[in-house]
Amino acid sequence: MIRKLHYGRAGAPIGQAKQVVVFLHGYGADGADLLSLSDPLAPHMPATAFYAPDAPEPCKATPFGRQWFANPRFDGSTEAQSRAGMGAAAADLNAFIDHILTDEGLPADRLILLGFSQGAMMSLHAAPRRDAPLAGVVAISGKLIDPIALKAEAKVKPEVLLIHGDRDDVVPFGEMHLAGQALQDAGFAIYAHVMQGTGHGIAPDGLQVALVFMKQRLDLA
Repeated sequence: MIRKLHYGRAGAPIGQAKQVVVFLHGYGADGADLLSLSDPLAPHMPATAFYAPDAPEPCKATPFGRQWFANPRFDGSTEAQSRAGMGAAAADLNAFIDHILTDEGLPADRLILLGFSQGAMMSLHAAPRRDAPLAGVVAISGKLIDPIALKAEAKVKPEVLLIHGDRDDVVPFGEMHLAGQALQDAGFAIYAHVMQGTGHGIAPDGLQVALVFMKQRLDLA
């Protein structure tokens, strides 16, 4: 059963947007955690609608947060439960993307997914398995879940930007290299940026690189 995702929205009014950016938050946060990124991005991305859905499940480890899927490291779940949860959340996310594209009257190649941490994992999992390619994926401080399955299951290959702090103590910095290698082996065009001296977060230089990538993928001046 597809679960309806609650969300926040900012930017261009409905019907006036020429492109969309969807923010996917991390484990234990919610959509509002990333929607504030629209404030620095909007002046450089005119006619853009920004969406930030809440993940479908309450977070087992953080009473007031949300999760896309269970995390065995923090909540005692099994790997099987985690994988099943990711699959269900991907279906929810795809339905959400389809719904907002219809509402905005835009094709898939006018939408970018920007995910942080668990949201980055969701972006890297869901985008390649959609029927039509999105404009791009920005994955910040995340990892690629099940890289072996990617090559067999990928239907489309949107361009991907990987961003990671070299002092990340939550999702190890080495995961960026592993994801990049697997994506490259599967035929994806990838770009990468290291946030020097940054832990598990989004540094100004990382956001600036993400902005440049998104503007290029969306053909914005």
